[in-house]
Amino acid sequence: MSEASPAGPGWKAFFWAASAYNIVIGLGAFFDARWASPDAVGAVLIFCFGIVYALVARDPRRFAPVLVAGIVGKGMVVAMLAPQNWFGNGEAAIGLIVAGDLLFAIGFAWFLLKEKRNA
Repeated sequence: MSEASPAGPGWKAFFWAASAYNIVIGLGAFFDARWASPDAVGAVLIFCFGIVYALVARDPRRFAPVLVAGIVGKGMVVAMLAPQNWFGNGEAAIGLIVAGDLLFAIGFAWFLLKEKRNA
């Protein structure tokens, strides 16, 4: 990925949105969880990925490779939680969060594919 053509402001805004999304959801889940529970640990990880996406937002070309972890993580969340919350009798709020994860994972993959073609 060359330094000659930086990622556009639209991509930066997208990654800032991904950062805010994870930070808000991570904080909300953390404050809703019992201290030291698996739910609290998961919430901290969600929050920390928000920090990672903020780094990507500041310099998308430099930090693009870390998006692979975001794609895998968000993809696994979708695989685990979508069926029950989209098609079963799960929670609508969780279904919306999972839909957001799917959209961000698709965006991350699109960015990486686009950057690879432009490299």
